[in-house]
Amino acid sequence: MKDLENRKYVKLGITGVAVIAVSLLIFFILYKIKDVCGGLQAVATILTPFLYGAVIAYILAPVCNRLENLLTKLFPRGKKGMFAGLSIVLSLLLALFLVWVLVMLVFPQVWSSIVSIANAIPGQLAAANTGLHNLLESEPQLQTYWDDFSARTTAEITQWLKTGLLPTVGTMVSELGSQLAVFVGIVKNLFLGILISIYFLASRKQFAAQAKLLLNGIFSRYWSELIEEEVRYADRMFNGFLMGKLLDSAIIGVICFAGTTLMGIRSAALVSVIVGVTNIIPFFGPFIGAVPCALLLFLENPVHCIYFLIFVVVLQQLDGNVIGPKILGNSTGLSSFWVLFSILLFGGLWGIVGMIVGVPLFAVIYDIIRRMTYFGLNRHGREELIGEYNDKFHPDRS
Repeated sequence: MKDLENRKYVKLGITGVAVIAVSLLIFFILYKIKDVCGGLQAVATILTPFLYGAVIAYILAPVCNRLENLLTKLFPRGKKGMFAGLSIVLSLLLALFLVWVLVMLVFPQVWSSIVSIANAIPGQLAAANTGLHNLLESEPQLQTYWDDFSARTTAEITQWLKTGLLPTVGTMVSELGSQLAVFVGIVKNLFLGILISIYFLASRKQFAAQAKLLLNGIFSRYWSELIEEEVRYADRMFNGFLMGKLLDSAIIGVICFAGTTLMGIRSAALVSVIVGVTNIIPFFGPFIGAVPCALLLFLENPVHCIYFLIFVVVLQQLDGNVIGPKILGNSTGLSSFWVLFSILLFGGLWGIVGMIVGVPLFAVIYDIIRRMTYFGLNRHGREELIGEYNDKFHPDRS
């Protein structure tokens, strides 16, 4: 009996010490929040190649699995270890080949489009200058305003050349150097990421098994199975949505290239690449891509700009109502409101990357909240509320 009481007091003492330690830790983190954030940012910068490698490995893992299964079926007597290594090599070579083909097909066309736009700009400026000159000749009052404006502008430019040119050039050189350093850093991280992805792919099954052991070691069987199911759901959500969106954007880019070529637009390749790439961003992608393309075409040919805007509106309607639903379906299960909410939220937090991954990420968060809500309702004996909700808003689930 005395032993039981001692154990009780020991447990209470340990609990009290743990609570005090956690409280002190939280206070220290809040007190040194700037230093903690700086340290976390430094660690994140160091681990950036591992992040690149994890992303590359995640994208290539389905290809790797299919190649490994195919090789196992074709050569049932072969060594599984050899097939695993061969599938990794083949998947990386396939990815690099696709990137090389895309660059070889698109880059010359894009360069040609940029050159054509650059050649067209002087002619457009000359035409605008001629039109302005003719207008001023017919309107003497406007000529007076223009002369005054030109004189003030010339004086300001002359003053800026004397006092502000050297600081501006110095700032530009400094910015160029920093941007070059960033570019070199990205190339270095990408190269290291490709190497690290090989290790991730080679150890993917072992990592999964270790994660399962850790999960079952920390949580009870019920919670470990629930967490494992949610992780699989997240994997299906990200894989299905992102791969489907890439395919959808590729189709939109090809259709845009065909349409703009038929319209006689000289920069068809450049415009199609911009439209296809920005279409990866849900909801706002078409607008983000259409605006710079319209400005480029306006410099080249204003009539083509109008044709392009009409074509993009029709193309996006086709994508939103036919192509997109056929490829993606309602894969996220989110309403239009929550799609818009997730894009704005994660886009504000992480920029373009947040706008791309925001929808599947929020779909996972939404599913977790839904499961927790249903669990609470079942626990409190209010299961009928679930049925009433599904009957009213989701009759297909009831």
